[in-house]
Amino acid sequence: MKKIILFAICLIAIAGSVKAQGFYRPRRYGPRRQQQARVIDKDYYRLKFGFVGGVNLANVFDPYDPTFSTNIKTGYHAGVSLDIPISYPFMLETELMYSVKGYSANTINGQFTQTSNFIDWPLLLKMRLAKNFNMVVGPQISFLTSTQNTFSPTFPIGLQQQYNQDSVGYSTTLLDGVFGLSFDLNRNLELRGRYTVDLQTTSAYNAYYNPQYTNQVFQIGIAYKF
Repeated sequence: MKKIILFAICLIAIAGSVKAQGFYRPRRYGPRRQQQARVIDKDYYRLKFGFVGGVNLANVFDPYDPTFSTNIKTGYHAGVSLDIPISYPFMLETELMYSVKGYSANTINGQFTQTSNFIDWPLLLKMRLAKNFNMVVGPQISFLTSTQNTFSPTFPIGLQQQYNQDSVGYSTTLLDGVFGLSFDLNRNLELRGRYTVDLQTTSAYNAYYNPQYTNQVFQIGIAYKF
């Protein structure tokens, strides 16, 4: 009988201990989770300045000639960025970048490559789609600073002069559209990819050899923000 009573007392004690642990566990971990959430929200609403850079996979297309075909030219982009919080999950992201674009082509006269150097100024709406995952969309103004044409030795001198003359007539200011996705690797480092396309043709007049083409660029890069 004494053994049974002692066993019952032990069961009651164990049950009380389990109940107490179950009751106090939320108190122990709840504030910690709330504190972490507050830290995340506070970090999102920070004004962030950063540096950006990466690779450009540039090409062009002629909206008036579906048979026009060129090859990708590899370039790069580098600059600074500023993230301005609006209201969760939206943020304004603006940048100022030096960007190398262009294209290459195999013609009947030989290989031709055009390199166009731009100062890009995107003004984008940034939206957080999920934890550490963002989307950007918006306009961009591109300022053409210089254009260089490179020809293979077989290219006739007369055609080279005509290509160079046509390049002088390019528009120096272009309006672009930008769409992109980014992933936050940590609090400061961001991996991102973008697609940029001109919303107008590059030529200010109807050039004969250089078409009134439209720049398009796939960008892969990183951003360090603090």
